[in-house]
Amino acid sequence: MSLSLSQFNALSQADATSQLLTCCTSTSWANTLADARPFADLDALLTSSDAAWQQAQTEEGNLLEAFDGHPQIGNVNSLKEKYRNTQDSAAHEQSGANDADDAVIEALAQGNQDYLDKFGFIFIVFATGKSAQQMLDLLQARLPNDRDTELLNAATEQNKITRLRLQKLLSAA
Repeated sequence: MSLSLSQFNALSQADATSQLLTCCTSTSWANTLADARPFADLDALLTSSDAAWQQAQTEEGNLLEAFDGHPQIGNVNSLKEKYRNTQDSAAHEQSGANDADDAVIEALAQGNQDYLDKFGFIFIVFATGKSAQQMLDLLQARLPNDRDTELLNAATEQNKITRLRLQKLLSAA
């Protein structure tokens, strides 16, 4: 569902919060942002979203609530489906790309499970435009971190995802 900014501003508190929870499942963030309406323009909304997310980050429970709103990337079949189009478009560029992609997919599934086991929450990354190999590289670079560092990294990535989702929610209706 796409709304104009004026439509969003006119929603009831409950409906605005419900719409916001489709962008980020942190109840604290959604309530804070819904309370901040009306917004003059998309930039004002995004600035308020950033501020609400900064406030929400002070409680680990808010972060974990937001992270729980993402499906875990760990099932090999779902990963293959997710990256199938990328794989097809890159197949002509590299010989043996399909075999390499299967290995990358398997490693990504295992890395996601290792990450969840270590940190207690799923690997969060702004995935738009990233290949499976790029995702794996990022995952492997972040896996050695401590939990506090990863909470901050995941929170930063969550905010990027949320901003994109807000823009999609409020695209011109």
